[in-house]
Formats: sequence, structure tokens, C-alpha cells
Amino acid sequence: MSKKWSITVPGSTANLGPGFDSIGLSLNLYLELTVSLAKNWEIIHVSDHLPQDFVIEDHLIYKIAKETAARFKKTLPPCRIEMRSQLPYARGLGSSAAAIVAAVELANLVCDLQLSIQDKLNISSQFEGHPDNATASVLGGLTISQMDEQGIVDTIHVKDIEASFVVFIPTVELKTSEARKVLPAQFDRNYAVRASANANMLAASLISKDYERIGKYMESDLFHEPFRSSLIPNFDEILRTAKQAGAYGTALSGAGPTVISIIPSAIGAQFVSTMKKRFPTHEILLTKADHQGVSIQVLNDVFT
Repeated sequence: MSKKWSITVPGSTANLGPGFDSIGLSLNLYLELTVSLAKNWEIIHVSDHLPQDFVIEDHLIYKIAKETAARFKKTLPPCRIEMRSQLPYARGLGSSAAAIVAAVELANLVCDLQLSIQDKLNISSQFEGHPDNATASVLGGLTISQMDEQGIVDTIHVKDIEASFVVFIPTVELKTSEARKVLPAQFDRNYAVRASANANMLAASLISKDYERIGKYMESDLFHEPFRSSLIPNFDEILRTAKQAGAYGTALSGAGPTVISIIPSAIGAQFVSTMKKRFPTHEILLTKADHQGVSIQVLNDVFT
């Protein structure tokens, strides 16, 4: 078995408006792990987006990898891990899902679990609690997914999204658990029918790659954005300004607080320049969909 690997996982955005807990899109912002077998556990963070003070036993990568191995009655061997991340924590860019996908892949490699793609989709989505971000990070591209009561994931995978995406990242954090607290416990029937119809139209538009309609239905959410928008810095102003600058549509990225716009690729540089002038307190990044998903590179050829 090879003793050293690189694991690269794309971050992701979820929901894209009304696709609540089911639609995910991978982005070319990455979490990278360099993993080698070792005598003792060591996790080294070499990124500004990762905390420097932590206990290994409480680290998400360690916990998920150990539990994944235990599911298959294997013992996770000690590893030395160097982590680099372009994904700010608690900003709605799939940092936790990327870490979970990386941890499942870590266990798969060092314990020789021989997991299938379906296994990875199921396990990572079960740990995450919903399949949107996790499936996008595993497969790349856009995913529309459902997870049943047994934790089995069914996914439609859409590739070659011919548009660009701009993320507006504020300085504040917003944990998904906190963002869920503001959501109503139930909707009345007529409201739910409208919300569901908008989600259906978003999914159909994404599959048909009708970008004008994608933008329209990204901005039609009734499930969560009406209740979360007050938690998001400059949300209404970003939505309005992005539309004026040529965006197809704008929505929360996951639970927020990051906001994401889908735009024609041809206007990318100009759009970002305009937005940076209008929203100087946000980090504004031009991105595209990642189409590879989680990837593994063998860094040496030492075998035992």
C-alpha cells in the first residue's frame, strides 16, 4: 500500500435558492490534504482559513475518518496530515462537507476499504445530514440529490455548467445550526405548493442549462431565504446591485452568510470589479464549477 497521498476536495455551494438541502454545486475552491502514515497522529494546518488551536481527538477529519473505518470493522492507523484550505469556515461554502468527504477518502485509502462512488455519496451525506454539499464535493459539477431514511443517496449529476459564479464572503460567520433556528417548523399547503413549484423549476432549468431561468428561480426561494436574509450583511443590496450589473440571479450560498451570483462568463472581470467597489468589506471571488470532484494523487511509490 502506498504510504503517501494527496487528497483534493472542492468546496461547494448549496440550495441555489429553493433547492433546499438537495441541490449542490462544486466550486473551484479547494481543501487539500497531504497524508502519510506515521507512528503518531499529527495534523498541521497551513492555511489562514484553518484554526491553529485544536485537539486532534476533536478534529473533524480525525473523527469522521475514525468512524468510517469503524463502520467496516477496521482500525484507523496514525497519520501525519498537512491541511490547506481555500474555504473559510462557517461561510456557506461547504467547508464541513469538504472535510467530511476528505476524511471518508482518508479512511478509504489508509484502511483499504475499496469504497465505491455510491458508498462515498452515502457515507459522506449521512455524516453531513443532507446530500447537497457532500455529493457535489464527491462528484464535482452540479448535483440534485435525495437521501432516504436508510441513508441511501440518489443523485442526478449535471456536468459542464457554462457560467461563472461570484461569491460575496463577509467577515462574519454563520453556522448552519444557527441559521436553521430561524426557519418555521411548518408551512401551510398553498405556500408549500408555491415553494415546491419554484424548486422544481430551478431543478429543471439547471438540467436544461437555461441560465436566464436558473437566475429567475434562484431568486424565487420561499423555503429559507425570506427567514434568513435579515441575518446576512447587505443581502438585499447585493441582490439588487448584481442584477443591475448583469447577473442571471443571486442567492444565499447554503445557509449563508456568503451570497452567490451566477453570471455570464464573458462579464466576469468587469462584474467583480464593479462589486468590489460597491462592497469593499466583502471578499469577492470569481469562481467556476469544479468538474472533477474529490481526487487522489499518489505522492510516492513505497509499498509494504
